[in-house]
Amino acid sequence: MTTVAYQGEPGSNSATAAHSLYPDSGELPCTSFEQALDAVTLGDADVAVIPVDNSAAGRVADVHHLLPESGLFIVAEYFLAIRFDLMGVPGTTLDQVECVRSHVHALGQCRKLLREGGWRTLVSDDTAGAAREVAELGDPRHAALAPPAAAGLYGLDVLRSEVEDDPDNTTRFVVLSRDDAPFPDAGQPTMTSLFFSVRNIPSALFKALGGFASSGVNLTKIESYQMGAGLNASRFYVEIEGHPDDEHVALAVDELRFFSSEVRVLGVYPAHPHRLKH
Repeated sequence: MTTVAYQGEPGSNSATAAHSLYPDSGELPCTSFEQALDAVTLGDADVAVIPVDNSAAGRVADVHHLLPESGLFIVAEYFLAIRFDLMGVPGTTLDQVECVRSHVHALGQCRKLLREGGWRTLVSDDTAGAAREVAELGDPRHAALAPPAAAGLYGLDVLRSEVEDDPDNTTRFVVLSRDDAPFPDAGQPTMTSLFFSVRNIPSALFKALGGFASSGVNLTKIESYQMGAGLNASRFYVEIEGHPDDEHVALAVDELRFFSSEVRVLGVYPAHPHRLKH
């Protein structure tokens, strides 16, 4: 049986993504992204399902910093529609609610409801964890914003369903494995994730990325981050459409390597159907 590690508690969006990808797997909830990645590295889990960005909140903090250092490989991607329900202990009515608990991102993605209710908020480590906290308190004055699965899991009543501000709210997850199993170039849409560090010379980034433009390779994401507090050259995480064996992609990557001090392929995997629709 495959064991899947994820950050969060049972009933969280990460748990939903893990179950959707591996419905018959064992699950290993972790308290942090680093712990989930370490579980795979140490062999306690076969894969980790990790969120990398959200359509409303942007990139997930720390993930792009952790991916290159983990030694793991991206083998798949998954897009999950994000839904939040307002839930409370059985018998609770909206008039009784005084405080709403959830993860900081969930609170930020349900601002219209919170303004309408005029409730104070408390930040929890996890959306499903907020539901668990409300269940443990047993106090109708406290409610949680959590994924729909959390209500049944923790025995709560749904007070309002689908209260997210943006009905198109979507989080993208990646699946990480110890084994580099490159996706075969079979003519179907493929994504390649890369990490690179530019040389500390003028126009290094412009020159490093120029090959993608001249080769007609679509760069779908570029994220920069700094290692340490010094003046080291920036590091970059990029995603491109195409397979490294494609002629145009190979030429672009060769040019990237020429102007970079380090280039690593973090994964080659099939493009998720959601990407093809949008």
